[in-house]
Amino acid sequence: MSKPKKNNPQNDAKFSRRQFIRGTTAAAAAFTIVPRHVLGGTDQTPPSEKINIAVIGTGGQGITNIKALLGEPDTHIVAICDVNEQSDYSAFYYGGTAGWKSALEVMEKDYLQKNPNGTYPGCPHYEDFREMFNDRDDIDAVLIATPDHVHSVATMAAIKNRKHIYCEKPLTHSIYETRMVTEAAKKSGLATQMGNQGHSGQGIRLTVEWIRDGAIGEVNEVHVWSTVSGRDWTKFLSRPEDTPPVPRGLNWDLWLGPAQPRTYHPAYAPYNWRGWWDFGTGAIGDMACHNFDPAFWALDLGHPETVEASSSKLNPESVPTACLYRYKFPAKNGRGPVYVTWYDGGLMPPRPEELEPERKMGDNGILFVGSKGKILAPGWGGTPRIIPETKMQAYQRPPKTIPRTKGHHRSWLDACKGGIPASSNFDYAGPLTETVLLGNVALRTGKKLYWDGPSMKATNAPEADQFIKPQFRPGWTL
Repeated sequence: MSKPKKNNPQNDAKFSRRQFIRGTTAAAAAFTIVPRHVLGGTDQTPPSEKINIAVIGTGGQGITNIKALLGEPDTHIVAICDVNEQSDYSAFYYGGTAGWKSALEVMEKDYLQKNPNGTYPGCPHYEDFREMFNDRDDIDAVLIATPDHVHSVATMAAIKNRKHIYCEKPLTHSIYETRMVTEAAKKSGLATQMGNQGHSGQGIRLTVEWIRDGAIGEVNEVHVWSTVSGRDWTKFLSRPEDTPPVPRGLNWDLWLGPAQPRTYHPAYAPYNWRGWWDFGTGAIGDMACHNFDPAFWALDLGHPETVEASSSKLNPESVPTACLYRYKFPAKNGRGPVYVTWYDGGLMPPRPEELEPERKMGDNGILFVGSKGKILAPGWGGTPRIIPETKMQAYQRPPKTIPRTKGHHRSWLDACKGGIPASSNFDYAGPLTETVLLGNVALRTGKKLYWDGPSMKATNAPEADQFIKPQFRPGWTL
């Protein structure tokens, strides 16, 4: 693959566009994008408005994100990066195949649908994002959809190279990494977004507005759940002993990234990694940034005061099949303390008496318990309902005071162009992720933790430090 020229002369309009998009949010606000009707036809997006995006990680969720970006008129994917050429995902819920080759096939199909008489010009692909950043000077923004353990190093590399960032959830693999990335992003002024897509939706905004309106009185108890850890990635209790060959097209050393060395096995990759502590964060890491999100926002929870956890059989290598976490958040802003309980692996909160017999609680959801009633909502920030339905129908809904968005990717793209910060920018997503990941620290420590959030310390358990700040292998740093 030939390297693109770094000093390829371009016209002034293109140079100005890159200056605009790469600048900090404050600087970007001083510019005005040339209106579309001036530079292009009614169905065209002129080059001056295009955002050049690189995608790091083209597994199932990476390809899902690529399809979403291709649906936006002002995006141009100029590079993709993945350590894996192609894998069969038919046994996983994404289906089909994934990897950089599959990503290129998706992009070519999209191009030819939009340009039936054209010839797909191709898109450069890389295995190592560090090489990609060194190689190219035309990237404005990056979308990161790698396994959890690579999120922080890829994100920090993007920050250092002055690229706007969209990173899938959870923001990072550990509390320390989350704090470092959040602080660096804030200093940079870059546009950021975490991939908890429901945060940009209508449902979560209704939940926040109703809670703040006092629809169910003061809320001091919340139950959140997901059944996802029943998947195959929880079936391993120890490292596999057999040593099958590394599949053709997979760079196993780069896949490991900052994680400590181990022999390849299909139990880890391409898609069972979420069940291993060295690579993933279990069901709570996978789903709580979605399902816990409405409570974190509506009740302005911040740092918890204590957290404790229990589970099915626990081992030092892989996540348990079922877990329960209980957080206590201190009184704040005139409300009392709030207790939030997370359930996964088939564990569920008690069914509320107010819920009609024919209605189901769902595989993912959140239940707010207030002094005057209860609100039930599905996962991913879905549409809330006061229960029972008779109370819902009697409720006089408040005005919609929280601005609505045009979509999660759209929110980020507009921020890249100097608009308002994206809906789940790292200033919000970082503290949410820290709270979520603290549950795993309590689980692995086996203690009720008393938490000093600003200092990232479990004051009663120094042994928790190893789970708060894991060690990277040599050659990988933030």
